[in-house]
Amino acid sequence: MLSQAVKEHQQKQSEVKKQHERKRVAAVHAARAVSDTLVDSLNDGVAQVFTTQKHLEHEVKDLHASLGKFTKTSGQWISMVDAFNQALKEIGDVENWAERIESDMKTIATALEYAANDAQQQVGDSGTEGGAEAAAEAA
Repeated sequence: MLSQAVKEHQQKQSEVKKQHERKRVAAVHAARAVSDTLVDSLNDGVAQVFTTQKHLEHEVKDLHASLGKFTKTSGQWISMVDAFNQALKEIGDVENWAERIESDMKTIATALEYAANDAQQQVGDSGTEGGAEAAAEAA
C-alpha cells in the first residue's frame, strides 16, 4: 500500500511536472510573441526615425547648396551696388567740378564786363572818336 501511494504520488508529481513544463513552454512562447511584437513596434519607430533623419540630411544638403548660391548672388549684388555708388560719387565729383568751372566762368565774364564798361567810360570821357574805335576793338 505504501508503494502504491508512492507510485501514485510519483505519477501525480510527473503529471504536475508535465503540466508545469507545458505551461512554461506556453509562457515562453507567449513572452517571445510579446517580445517580438514590442521589437517590431520599436523597429517601426526606429525605421521611421531613420527615414526622417535621411530626409533631414538631404534637406540640409539642399539648404547648404542654396545658401552657397545665395551667398554668391549676394556678393555679386554687393559688388554691383558698390560700383553704382562709386559711379554716383564720380558723377557728383564731375558735377561739382562743372559747378566750379561755371562759377569761375561767371567770375571771368563779370570781370570782362566790368573791364569793358570801364573802358567805355574812359572813351566816353575823352570825347574822341578814335578813342571809341580803340575801345570797341579792345572789347
